[in-house]
Amino acid sequence: MKKYKFFTNFDEEENWLNDMARQGYRFTKKTSFGYEFEPEKPENATIKMDYRTFKKREDFEDYCALFEDSGWEHITGTKSSGYQYFKKADKQGSEEIFSDVDSKAGRYKRLSDMWAALACSFIPILAALISTDAIDPGVLLDPKSLYYTPGLWDLNGAAFWRGFLFETPFSLFRGFFWLIFPVMIMTYLYFAFKANKQYKKTQEDKITRK
Repeated sequence: MKKYKFFTNFDEEENWLNDMARQGYRFTKKTSFGYEFEPEKPENATIKMDYRTFKKREDFEDYCALFEDSGWEHITGTKSSGYQYFKKADKQGSEEIFSDVDSKAGRYKRLSDMWAALACSFIPILAALISTDAIDPGVLLDPKSLYYTPGLWDLNGAAFWRGFLFETPFSLFRGFFWLIFPVMIMTYLYFAFKANKQYKKTQEDKITRK
């Protein structure tokens, strides 16, 4: 079974996965757009997650082994996927996979840096497209410029609607192409902001507990 969801909060995602386990669905894999489950006997599972990437396969294997030695089974995640999921295998073990608040907050910092890096990677592409006139930022202020039919906006009645309806699909395609990079940059920056906000909140909670 596949479920399509997106989370920006690790705690909410963990709670949802644990709730799915209680309903009889065992979490098996995280995909680009959702989650995969297999039917199984309901259980009170404890699933936790981290966000971490590795350059070397050996470092990733050592990372997983460290958690396994602490009583946590690695469910899914690769050395470059970032998202790592663990299930508590030792009933006598700790309910948390992190030894301190800083370690728990660090996953949000790494996630924020990832989203920010993605946003920054598209900025040079957008700048190049604008400088070569492949993208016209003026369409944001004047959407009518997406229509290339000469004199379209001076036509009336049936002639206008024929021209308008004929060209609208092409105009929408051009608009989508021109807007996709700005939209992606803003979306990635938004996710980076959300993750960084959660990082700061976790740090503030640490100070409050003292």
